[in-house]
Amino acid sequence: MLASELISEIISPLRTSDSGEEALTMMNIYHVKHLPVVNDRELLGMFSEENILTNDLDEPIGSYELSLHKPYCLFSDHLFEVIATMANNGLTVIPIVDKDQNYLGLVTQEDLMRYFSKSFSFNEHGSLLVIETNKSNYSLNEISRIVEEESASILAMFINANKESEKIEITLKINKQDLYRIVSSFQRYDYTIKASFSQDEYTDQLKDRFDSLMSYLNV
Repeated sequence: MLASELISEIISPLRTSDSGEEALTMMNIYHVKHLPVVNDRELLGMFSEENILTNDLDEPIGSYELSLHKPYCLFSDHLFEVIATMANNGLTVIPIVDKDQNYLGLVTQEDLMRYFSKSFSFNEHGSLLVIETNKSNYSLNEISRIVEEESASILAMFINANKESEKIEITLKINKQDLYRIVSSFQRYDYTIKASFSQDEYTDQLKDRFDSLMSYLNV
């Protein structure tokens, strides 16, 4: 999935002629706290809700000083690069530009979450298993082999590595409901079992957490 495929077809950027009041109204309508400001096709930068509130709301935003730098992603950037850039800059939207730096549109935090909720095998039948091991012992081949030896398959995998720890946490989506034999196999290979969830358990939890996040984003 590339950035160009995630561009919102609804939200327009701010123009330098928009007033601060108009900018805040747009943010409120679309439930975001940031919007790019564009002159023709040139990306000038980003305005935050906080930034706008420190200025005269009746004045055009073109007269404001841009306090935010100009983060963006290229249309050819992968989904993970989009997520990283948005997270590192604490943004609710990220502008997307072409190779000539022309503004193409934006990707919202909410769109990313909705994409994740429908992707990465979340809807596939199976269970979740969370294991932990030392970073030095991590081997994708070994993990796959342990699961496949029990006549199962890994549908998706997520890794959480803490820079301050020598441990690595691995979340596996496996196409089986009963994980007893798989859990036992991982324990024999000295993996720590952090958690396991059946289909019904984690589906309900994911739905509750996703609904809560969407509710938060819409505040």
